[in-house]
Amino acid sequence: MKKIILSLLCAMSALASNAQGYTKPYNDRPPFGEGKYYVATALSGLDLNFNSNEKWKLDVSAKAGYLFTDNWMVTGQLGYNYRKYAPNAFTAGAGLRYYIEQNGLYLGLGANYVHQNHDYDDLMPTIQLGYAFFLNRTVTIEPELYYNQSLKDHSDYSGFGLRIGFGIYFE
Repeated sequence: MKKIILSLLCAMSALASNAQGYTKPYNDRPPFGEGKYYVATALSGLDLNFNSNEKWKLDVSAKAGYLFTDNWMVTGQLGYNYRKYAPNAFTAGAGLRYYIEQNGLYLGLGANYVHQNHDYDDLMPTIQLGYAFFLNRTVTIEPELYYNQSLKDHSDYSGFGLRIGFGIYFE
């Protein structure tokens, strides 16, 4: 499974390197310019994360955002976390994303509320580093590395991970 995922990542990188010429829209607005909206879906887990509590998981999330000024986006997120050996969880969060010099590289900060059945609730600050690979003028593939810090139980629930997302930027 890991070989398949790494092969997909390599293929997406090759496609995205050829697609970078599309980053500037026809109206000469920057790709991360003020007033644009953003919607995305992402997939993470797939044994590409590390923390001591989870053996296998799959996380699916939906995110929406608004670029309130050039290069700065505020985001909101909802997610569902499937766990094979533990109870499943729902997440809701908010964050801030900064795009570095219109090249697609971004840094993100946020916080997620995690609700896992009736026995576990947590607030997790998160930090992300990602890249928006433009497939055309509006659609992106966004690989992202992240770190979630559990405020309730650091050793069992904090961890690093890789997330792959598809985003749409529109006005």
